[in-house]
Amino acid sequence: MTSPDAVAQALSGAADLKSLFRKRGVAITAAAVVLVLVLLSAGAWYALLRKESGLPSGAEAQVVIPPRTGSAAIAQTLAERGVIPNALGFRLRARLAGDDSNLMAGTYDLVTGMSYEEVVSRLNKGPEPALSVVAIPEGWTIDQIAARVEARTGVSAKEFVTFAKTRAQDTWLVARYPFLKYNKTTSLEGYLFPKTYQVKAGASALDIIEMMVAQYGKETATLDLSVPTSHGLDPHQVVTMASMIEREARVPSERPVIASVIYNRLSRGMLLEIDATVLYVVGNKTNLLYRDLRVDSPYNTYVVHGLPPGPIASPGLASLQAACAPADTGYYFYVRTGKDGSHTFTQTKVEFLAAKAQAKKGLK
Repeated sequence: MTSPDAVAQALSGAADLKSLFRKRGVAITAAAVVLVLVLLSAGAWYALLRKESGLPSGAEAQVVIPPRTGSAAIAQTLAERGVIPNALGFRLRARLAGDDSNLMAGTYDLVTGMSYEEVVSRLNKGPEPALSVVAIPEGWTIDQIAARVEARTGVSAKEFVTFAKTRAQDTWLVARYPFLKYNKTTSLEGYLFPKTYQVKAGASALDIIEMMVAQYGKETATLDLSVPTSHGLDPHQVVTMASMIEREARVPSERPVIASVIYNRLSRGMLLEIDATVLYVVGNKTNLLYRDLRVDSPYNTYVVHGLPPGPIASPGLASLQAACAPADTGYYFYVRTGKDGSHTFTQTKVEFLAAKAQAKKGLK
């Protein structure tokens, strides 16, 4: 027969074993919970940090966000294009910043590998205004420039011409661009610098004109005016001469030589007799007639001595430089004799007439 002490001892051992198993169960459960939390945390970090596109950073990426697109769809598009690392990270950053409801539709020119903050900021501001590319060649007049501007931007050519031809003396414009003070005409002819411009949507005729005048100022800021100044010419007359050179020259290397002819004739008090100035008055024609050379206009250098009152086109920088640094020659005449537009330059009228007669038989 088992004694009471033995029974008590057996019961106590069973209780200890049960307690041991209970503790081990709690420990196992706790470990399992920790493991689950670690796995969940790792999964969350992976979801937030993984790079979804695999595209290298720094590449251009145009992203189109249609109207009424939700933040989840926006984030997914950005991630797929490689602009952001992943969609979930973007949504979390945008929501924490309180900007997820302010993301604007439109077309964005972005790059791959941008930061979340930078992209959120760009999408909060909205897309940049659309740009129109307007290329203005050397030697174009205000009328030609206005037509090109209207074709590329929709800005009224009539409005452009009206301002460009009548507002050169506006006080605010002269104050902003001091080189205009030498211009005694009302026109900005010659000061709309020939270049390729990017024009924002909604720009006015005045905005575009001022952009071109400002560009003229930048391009000509370092011109050496010592030669024209020594000949009594002011900056406006330099632009005027440069515009004539631009319209007359077809071979780039002849620009300084044509400039020398103009300087030489001015020094002698001779009529300049530049065809381009007549064409400015009568319009572009294949051949000038004798009556065209008699047209009554201050721009007609066949009847009026000296330079015209203003430019006849927008000269490029090369022609402006030629007007400031003419070649050193004894030429007073030139006539086109080459099929490439090149000229024969002469010192005497007899030589000029001979070259002209030869050219009538056929260009070289």
